Amino acid sequence: MTATASERVPPSPELARRVVSGLILAFIVFASIYTVPTFTFVVLVVALLSLWELAGLSARKGQELVFPIAAVAVAAYVVLAGFGLLRRYEAPLVAGTLIASLALSLYGSRQGYFARSAYTLLGVLYIGKLASYFVALRTLPGVGTVYVVASIVLIALTDISAMLVGTTIGRTPLSSISPRKTWEGAIGAFLVASAAGTSLAVVPGLHIPWWHGLLIGAVTSFAAQAGDLVESALKRDARVKDAGSLLGGHGGVLDRFDSYTFGGVACYGALFLTGHIPPH
Repeated sequence: MTATASERVPPSPELARRVVSGLILAFIVFASIYTVPTFTFVVLVVALLSLWELAGLSARKGQELVFPIAAVAVAAYVVLAGFGLLRRYEAPLVAGTLIASLALSLYGSRQGYFARSAYTLLGVLYIGKLASYFVALRTLPGVGTVYVVASIVLIALTDISAMLVGTTIGRTPLSSISPRKTWEGAIGAFLVASAAGTSLAVVPGLHIPWWHGLLIGAVTSFAAQAGDLVESALKRDARVKDAGSLLGGHGGVLDRFDSYTFGGVACYGALFLTGHIPPH
């Protein structure tokens, strides 16, 4: 039976904790955008904490990833993106990660060799590769700051609208992977973010037509919701409610930033396909 709207509303103490921790996170992230190094550092911290939680999920599945190798590779992805060197060094980075994970996985039990290697590479690509797109957005000359702010706002609007619409009028479950999410919330979030994307047309210096902004908002919102579902699937597979508890009412770092993993790369891709990020 689908829960009623009143049953889905979080208790007041939990909501208060979510609001406070959310405001603190927002302040840290938005303040860091001022310079490329500070933003790269914040993304790096978020990525490594997310990787740590992902390692915990994989451990619950019976085989933890090779964390030292994954952490070095994730850090390399983020730092290289911050210096604008990722395109040059990504191929050897992936190859080196694969070889190192296969080699170090030999020191565990034979039973989990394949899983350790696979989880390690998955963690690097899921966390490091996807996080690097946010940093790549910030490094764009002249427009990087605005693009990063726009992507974060579109993803945040998606998360907030999905929760508000879902708890208010949501009746139809979106997926068995995450029973509390509803089609009404997903559609409402998609429409709000798509409409918000059109506002990019009025930002001075961007020269983004309104329909390009609409497309960017729509693609970003869709991907952000997909990222949320993917992380929910990982947690359900590991039989846990949250990936961690570091952020209190928000759960773990991976719980809070799950929609940003897919949303960031989608926003970058939409800007690139509409011609607002020049080919390298």
